[in-house]
Amino acid sequence: MVCLGNICRSPLAEGILQSKLPSGKFTIDSAGTGDYHIGSLPDKRSIEVARKYDLDISNQRGRQFSEADFDRFDIIYVMDSSNYENVIKKARNDKDIEKVKMILNEIYPGQNHDVPDPYTGGIQGFDSTFKMLDEACNEIAKKILN
Repeated sequence: MVCLGNICRSPLAEGILQSKLPSGKFTIDSAGTGDYHIGSLPDKRSIEVARKYDLDISNQRGRQFSEADFDRFDIIYVMDSSNYENVIKKARNDKDIEKVKMILNEIYPGQNHDVPDPYTGGIQGFDSTFKMLDEACNEIAKKILN
């Protein structure tokens, strides 16, 4: 799960998808394309909205997406088109590029909708983001488990 800073959207997506899959069977992680928040906790509003839905993401720490992630993960979900472009720039080949997917295409196939970045808004934006990501992660979990 990749967003810009790895403190708002991608930590939520990581926590949501982890909650939908059997523990210990899958590696789910998140990262940011920027280096602004390496080592930081998720945004307090992300932690708060996750808690509202009985998820604890307070153990996560921000990290930056790296080329090695193409080797570590089968699928790389990005939150928006800017993240997509930044991740693709790090791709070494077509196989890497094929792994990168817009997360909302799971619920709106081929439409390339962005998950809005709630960082500059209030808690309601985080709640809305959570609901979008929850719906997308439901579809991802179904595909993985089938």
